[in-house]
Amino acid sequence: MLDDILFETQTPLGFSVRVTRNYWEIITSTKHPIMFGKEELVENTISNPDEIRRSSKDDTVFLFYKRSEDYRFVCAVVKRLNGDGFLITAYPTNSIKLGEQLWTK
Repeated sequence: MLDDILFETQTPLGFSVRVTRNYWEIITSTKHPIMFGKEELVENTISNPDEIRRSSKDDTVFLFYKRSEDYRFVCAVVKRLNGDGFLITAYPTNSIKLGEQLWTK
């Protein structure tokens, strides 16, 4: 259902990423509660990142990084299947993980 979409945004890599309200609730209640209320920050991390890397473990997973006032970096982890992107998780981090650098600001 379209009304279940929290946000959908375009990446610099040319594909869009959707996040549903239900999945965002899972992220902020179970995986990374520190991200509660940070929807706009995550959306901005995906649409306007400082750096994008491909996961060293899964070539369909991309890590979007953006410097933040609250944290050193925010990382939004996105999986792309059949041209569609979806958020796996998002979290604050002090460092950028290894992996092929695909894009940088």
